[in-house]
Order: sequence, then C-alpha cells, then structure tokens
Amino acid sequence: MVAALAVTGLPAVVVNPRRVRDFAKATGQLAKTDELDADLLTLFADRVRPTPRPLPDAIVQQLDVLMTRLRQLLDMLTAERNRLAHAVGPIRRSLVDHIRWRERRVAAVDRDLDDTIARSPVWRAKEDLLRSVPGVGPVVSRTLLADVPELGHLHRKQIAAMVGVAPLARDSGTLRGKRIVWGGRAPVRAVLYMGALVATRVIRSSARSTGAS
Repeated sequence: MVAALAVTGLPAVVVNPRRVRDFAKATGQLAKTDELDADLLTLFADRVRPTPRPLPDAIVQQLDVLMTRLRQLLDMLTAERNRLAHAVGPIRRSLVDHIRWRERRVAAVDRDLDDTIARSPVWRAKEDLLRSVPGVGPVVSRTLLADVPELGHLHRKQIAAMVGVAPLARDSGTLRGKRIVWGGRAPVRAVLYMGALVATRVIRSSARSTGAS
C-alpha cells in the first residue's frame, strides 16, 4: 500500500500501531472495527500530524529484508543449539544436522548482505564510516543501514529518540525520577547495546596500554 501511494505521488506515513492504539484510548475509543479504525486513523493524522518521509530506496528495502531473515535464522539457530545441550540419541543427530544446515543459511545471507552493499559505492562508504567507530562491527553497521535509513538526515536527538536510546524524563513536581530508555526500534537498540559494551572494553584496553607505555 505504501509503495502504491508513493508511485501515485501521495504522501504516506508508517506509524507504530501502539501510538495509534494509545491515541484511541486517550480519546475513549476502546471498540475496534475496520470502520472505527479508519475514522481513528483520520483523526490521528489530523491531530498528531506525523511527518511524511520518502519511501526507502531499493537497496534499503533489500537490506531490511535480508537483515530480518538473518535475525530469524539466528533466533532459530540459538533455539536448536539450546535443545542440543539436552538431546540424546537420534534426536541429537537430527539437531546437529539441522544446526549445520542453518549455519550454511546464515553464511549465505551474510554473503547476500555483503554483495548488496558492495554493489553501491554510496552504501560501501556509509558502512566504512560506521565501521570506523570503535565497537561497530558488521552486525551493528548492517543493522543501522537497514533499520535506520534516517541516519544522516535527522538530528542526532531525533535519531536517539527514534531508536529508543534517548533518556526519558520521569519528573513530577519536585520529584526527579530516574531517566530510562524504552520504545523505539528494539533490534537496533539491542545491537547498539552490544556495540557499546565492545567499545567500552576497547577504550579501557587502549587507556591501560597508553598508561603502561
């Protein structure tokens, strides 16, 4: 539907369904039918005015599909490895074969990702720039390329809020609550967390080496 609207030149916005559902609750609309949903979306668009953004280009769409498939394969691979730890007899042999097959599929998707990025000088440059940051490896860089195409087009504070790493205030009167992060794009937030851990270790190791020298 979004692609069809883009072809006809009509502006379109893809909104997190939870935002619309929360908006419905705020207006007291708890019932849900197709007709009510259509009216609610119209009201949401009129009151909230979400910003239309251009449809991602073909490479971004392909990266997104490949990254989604890679995450699916890795989740299934982890589940099978966990089962293997307690398996015996013929079940164990079956799991080993299945794990090897899934490992080959993961490697194939990895190659497809490499090929997709390599075909575009622009995307190669973007990945090289991301990989120059300590803690950013292929998983983090590809996730950012596929799931945050807004990088380079929005302010850093907007990107942080979109991804879900911007500390949210929880203040009331004189009470100053603990800042927390939540929401946003969960897969991106997860890989950024791991990248931050790696970067912290790299920086600490570098600092120790510099101090020792």
